[in-house]
Amino acid sequence: MAEKKIEHRRSGFGTAPVFFTAISTILGAILFLRFGYATGMLGFWGVVLIVGLGHLVTIPTAMAISELATNKRVEGGGEYFIISRSFGLNVGGTIGIALFLSQAISVAFYVIAFTEAFSFFFDWMKNTYDVDLPRQVISIPVMLGLSVLILRKGANLGVKALYFVVAILFISLAMFFLGSTDHAAGSDFSLVSAQFRNMDQFFLVFAIIFPAFTGMTAGVGLSGDLRKPSKSIPLGTLGGTILGLIVYFFITYKLALSASPADLIENQLIMSKIAIGGAFVIPIGLAASTISSALGSVMVAPRTLQALANDRSFPFKGMNRWIARGRVKDNEPVNASLVTCIIAMVFVAFGNVNAVAEIISMFFMVTYGALCLISFLNHFGSSPSYRPSFHSRWYISLLGFLVALWVMFKINTPYALMAIVVMLLIYFYINSYHRSRGGMQAILANTLFQVNRNIQVYLQKAAARKPEKEWRPSAICISRDSFQRTTAFDFLNWLSYKYGFGTYLHLIEGYYSKATHKEAEIIVKDLLNKFDRVENHVYVDTIISPSYTSAIAQAIQIPGIAGMENNMVIFEFDKEEPENLLDIVDNFSLVNAGNFDVCIVGSANRSIRKREEIHIWIRSGDTHNANLMIMIGFIIQYHPLWGKSNIRIFDVCKPEEREKVKANLDQLLQSGRLPITQKNVEIISEANGQHIKKLIAEKSRDAGITIVGFREESLKHYGIDLFKGYESVGNMLFVNSFGEKPIE
Repeated sequence: MAEKKIEHRRSGFGTAPVFFTAISTILGAILFLRFGYATGMLGFWGVVLIVGLGHLVTIPTAMAISELATNKRVEGGGEYFIISRSFGLNVGGTIGIALFLSQAISVAFYVIAFTEAFSFFFDWMKNTYDVDLPRQVISIPVMLGLSVLILRKGANLGVKALYFVVAILFISLAMFFLGSTDHAAGSDFSLVSAQFRNMDQFFLVFAIIFPAFTGMTAGVGLSGDLRKPSKSIPLGTLGGTILGLIVYFFITYKLALSASPADLIENQLIMSKIAIGGAFVIPIGLAASTISSALGSVMVAPRTLQALANDRSFPFKGMNRWIARGRVKDNEPVNASLVTCIIAMVFVAFGNVNAVAEIISMFFMVTYGALCLISFLNHFGSSPSYRPSFHSRWYISLLGFLVALWVMFKINTPYALMAIVVMLLIYFYINSYHRSRGGMQAILANTLFQVNRNIQVYLQKAAARKPEKEWRPSAICISRDSFQRTTAFDFLNWLSYKYGFGTYLHLIEGYYSKATHKEAEIIVKDLLNKFDRVENHVYVDTIISPSYTSAIAQAIQIPGIAGMENNMVIFEFDKEEPENLLDIVDNFSLVNAGNFDVCIVGSANRSIRKREEIHIWIRSGDTHNANLMIMIGFIIQYHPLWGKSNIRIFDVCKPEEREKVKANLDQLLQSGRLPITQKNVEIISEANGQHIKKLIAEKSRDAGITIVGFREESLKHYGIDLFKGYESVGNMLFVNSFGEKPIE
């Protein structure tokens, strides 16, 4: 098997077929039939502008293809193969089906254009016998002959015929450049005197001309038949594109010099009036250009279809097997060729594909834009496996993508929208029977990694230059009990939903080894599956450490996920079985040494009902924590579970401080810094002998979460007893703020 594969590669094509397939399509029917009209309508510089704008798409695309082709072996399917291996088989299949249909219909387009070379015959029949023959009397036999040629002989004979017709094409162009006219002899035309005309018609003419530029990737479809695609695709594609650009410029100049604007607009075959022996040479050249373009398309389209079938892009297994089947001796896609020829024949029989010509352009533009986008994303992704020997530039690829998108809508907005809708429908259909196939995660993940890295570095530098930073929570939580209860994760998720950033670490106690590393991988997957059942905005991971203290010491030194250092540590304990409270208290001084805010969640092991109240308790001796407690209340209020729940603030103060406390709260309410009403605030005068815990039990028994502050001095004095005595209250949050937070 390996020997057969090596033999097939040795007998494959070189660079020439790629180049000639591209150049024969570039210098095709549009050049002969429409460039004269465009030059007469817009003037020399108007057409040069069209050519320049068109090549702002084609040159970046050619460079992107060359880059992608030199990174890894490009197998059968050309552009489809590159897109599907970058964006995933479902997205690739969507674009690939649209691309194949465009290539197949292009065959019909070129065959119909071929009949224009016989205009003299149709005119003679009309003038002599008064018989108005349909174009199908020539186009259908030609399509049948082309089909027989491809089905029986395949690409080998197609390439040989391609060499012959390209030779005729270049001879006819040479005779055109050597020709002269009476108008040219008396013309004072020059590059300096050339003018723009009818620029309000620019994009109308652009839509007519643009299909000429779509031929530059025609040779890429032969990728599976090339000996060395990484060499032949860049050389053939770029060579054809650049030569086409040069020829376009000189043909436009020759047309503007040799005929009046009226003649250019009115005479479709004006080139025949200019060339030496033009009445004979130009129709032959037109025939050569159109038949060579048709040959190129009829060779390329089946290979795209075969590659689609090999990737099981169609819903039925038998259908995929039949289309993918190639001839035994050379893997020629005979069945795919038959499908292509049938589709082309249907459109040839209709006789006019102008109605679908713009949609063909749309699908080609989507393909070109996708190729440029892949190149751009690979530049930003900086994957170690992306090492092409040919390098484009990220800004060139980005330019190609943006211009392709813009030009689609400028040519015809309804057709552009129609093309996008059709491709979305194809994608959803493919996705319906290939749900398990991956999408574009890899290329996007690499890009996001790089963007995230650059943002983090920028934020770190910006923070270093800014003396005062706006506070927002960047919290880290370490828990042993992830599979027993989720209260700590839930609180971290509420903080992270809109304003904050959270990292949740499950502690695996032990030493780092192969066994614990494997255990950590399994636990992360289990946790992600568990937490993804809710809307999750938290980064989840594990930490392997021999003790709770060492885990905390490690965790508080890791950077935050948002490009900013973590500023909050969250602990959690079960109010019914508070065994780990002692560990929390013992490690408070360790965390406090790092200038962290500390939140200790006391879990009541009861589910929180939607829109339950949030109660915040402030004491006159604990104003240091008050602002952080209030901000936490308003931050978690924006999570959908709380649904902008009612927030109540209880301020417990000494009787002599009541008026001062009321004035401060009124100022916060009136300035809008506390977006609640006066009825949500209750000032309680601290009575002699009345214990705060009893008061909280009375007022906050039914609250969803109750937030209470604590100070380091109290923790040292009371120890774990500071957090006890709230058994009748629901979920508790104990807050210690490092530094007073301003409420803006």
